[in-house]
Amino acid sequence: MGVRKHNRAEAMKEAKKTTYFAKLNDVPTSPRKMRIVADMVRGIDIENALAMLKHSPKEASNRLYKLLLSAIANWEAKNEGARMEEAQLYIKDIFVDSARQLKRIRTAPQGRAHRIRKRSNHVTLYLGSRVEVNSEVTNN
Repeated sequence: MGVRKHNRAEAMKEAKKTTYFAKLNDVPTSPRKMRIVADMVRGIDIENALAMLKHSPKEASNRLYKLLLSAIANWEAKNEGARMEEAQLYIKDIFVDSARQLKRIRTAPQGRAHRIRKRSNHVTLYLGSRVEVNSEVTNN
């Protein structure tokens, strides 16, 4: 491996240590419906986002609620001893990508058929901290 490639790989490895995310693959909801809910919580503090998702009537909000809880658990696993309130966590990025489509056929008049596409999506949620948190806790 070349020197530049090696340095870049080391930098990416260091950046991953401070990246907290959760992924949800093959969600059987159309990406358009999921993006509506994702846009609602993008850039918001996690306490407010949890409340919004919990009380939203949309079906996609339940899945994003669980995904956000998973991302918070991932943050807590990497930052043992740190408090979530002091870190001021927020939803840094949230991506909704299209996934596989199930193609079905519905009968139509005069011997024809119409295609139905049952869409699904992938969701990736990144957490960010507004305050720098020390992962090492010192006991004095």
